Amino acid sequence: MNGIFSWLSEASREQKRTLFAASLGWMLDSMDVMLYALLLGPVQRTMHLSAAVSGAMMSATLVSAAVGGIAFGWFADRAGRVRALSLSVLIYSVCTALCGFAHTAAELMLFRALLGLGMGGEWASGAALVAETWPAQHRGKALALVQSSWAIGFALGAALVALILPRFGWHAVFFAGIAPALVALWVQHGVPEPEAWRRERTSTVRMAALFRRPLGRATLICATMNAASLFAWWGLFTWVPRFLSMPTARGGRGLGVVLTSEWTIVMQIGTFLGYVSFGYIADRFSRKRTYIAYLVVAAALVPAFAFVRSRGLLLALCPLIGFFGTGYFSGFAVIASELFPTALRSSAMGFVYNIGRMLSAAAPWIIGAVSESDGLGWALCLTSGAFLVAALIATGLRPATSEAAIAD
Repeated sequence: MNGIFSWLSEASREQKRTLFAASLGWMLDSMDVMLYALLLGPVQRTMHLSAAVSGAMMSATLVSAAVGGIAFGWFADRAGRVRALSLSVLIYSVCTALCGFAHTAAELMLFRALLGLGMGGEWASGAALVAETWPAQHRGKALALVQSSWAIGFALGAALVALILPRFGWHAVFFAGIAPALVALWVQHGVPEPEAWRRERTSTVRMAALFRRPLGRATLICATMNAASLFAWWGLFTWVPRFLSMPTARGGRGLGVVLTSEWTIVMQIGTFLGYVSFGYIADRFSRKRTYIAYLVVAAALVPAFAFVRSRGLLLALCPLIGFFGTGYFSGFAVIASELFPTALRSSAMGFVYNIGRMLSAAAPWIIGAVSESDGLGWALCLTSGAFLVAALIATGLRPATSEAAIAD
């Protein structure tokens, strides 16, 4: 065990602090996503919303997240990774708490859209911060550890719902979202900007370079493969809690909200292991082949998960769906960070990730709409095809051409 984590114990204080800051921000980001996913049922009943409208609220969040991600990527390249990270965390934490004050669908939609601006900015600035602080031989593992905090945030969100919802109602659950504001203050004062960014901060490279040679091809492939994989992820995991909790007569598995929360925690154990294991495999073997393999296995698992009737088998599939259906994100973070130069890294990562998020934003709405006519099980199977499309696009990835741009 010590050998597995020796790379972490040998890290400098600066490297550990940046890793912790990015991980904490990403964890709290995912906590909010899980809060909404698990509260879909109570919100629908209270506000008398259809499944399509409930999905559209998440889609609106994703569209605003795409806008926020691109804007914060630009801001991070000019003002600093740490400033961008802390500001984005502050925005989504405050707006998560505001969702607790919503009493109409319009109010909730507004707060979710504002929340998305901060949510979108967190990933690119945090990933760039870690990529520029950690050396190449450990970068995959470090970024995988950041990604793994998403699973912890999901489990934390599930635990909060199980504890708060039965006693105080769904409005109170959202108030827990104010906690990340404290993280924003710590990030701003406790984490230094990476040396690689400080050296390149006066660079005049324009964002238009992302669409010309030699970067244009990498931009196109990263954005489209991320759009397909995010369509699969948002379509699947926005609705999995509802699929597990809704009555069997309506096509669900009848677990109820509390038991679904507990099963979600089991799923996140698999997700955490998927994230972390990807980093070790990617640092030892091909990042590209590992990324494709995860996507293909995820595509195969979704139909089995959607139609298995045995609760025992369904529970066994939960961690596997989490492992392969989410673990590949560790690959995207390290692949994208190594394809673009320092002066444009955060802008590039923010663009390719969030354009992908914008193109995939319709997924929750589409799955919700299809479920109303064909059932949620069949609707979830649409995500299997999206996983395969992402894998196919990823075959066009070429070896990183700007690795030297990251300070090692």
